[in-house]
Amino acid sequence: MPKEQGRKAIATNRKARHDYSIVDTYECGVVLMGTEVKSLRAGRASLVDAFATVDDGEVWLRGLHITEYEMGTWTNHEPRRNRKLLLHKSEILKLIGKTKESGLSLVPLSMYFKDGKVKVELALAKGKKAYDKRQTLAKRDAERETVRAMGRWAKGRRD
Repeated sequence: MPKEQGRKAIATNRKARHDYSIVDTYECGVVLMGTEVKSLRAGRASLVDAFATVDDGEVWLRGLHITEYEMGTWTNHEPRRNRKLLLHKSEILKLIGKTKESGLSLVPLSMYFKDGKVKVELALAKGKKAYDKRQTLAKRDAERETVRAMGRWAKGRRD
């Protein structure tokens, strides 16, 4: 069987980019059971309530929901169990320092297969206030409107 190449998305946390401003991102491996991987290959995961914590020098992903594998037996996994993330020691030490000192959170942005292995894109993020969210939406709407206006102008409809 040929080895998998490239990146295949499993799940994304689109609301995270709306609720947080991203400071830095990390690519992490995940410790999984066999039935979890089979369920992920079917695309059955949700990052909606997921977050990461650093406990005793290890990074744990909490609240990630991976649906039970339909063909699994009594060895099936628990859908919302805590899963260990695999990072280099230097990256873990940076995360410990930044989360303790400045009140930043660890939020998973996406989960994907990279060359056959499950990876999580973990973000060091700062929570946005309500007015920051409104500002971001207003800026995006203004940019969209200018692109539309430029398109109309380029087509000769100058109204």
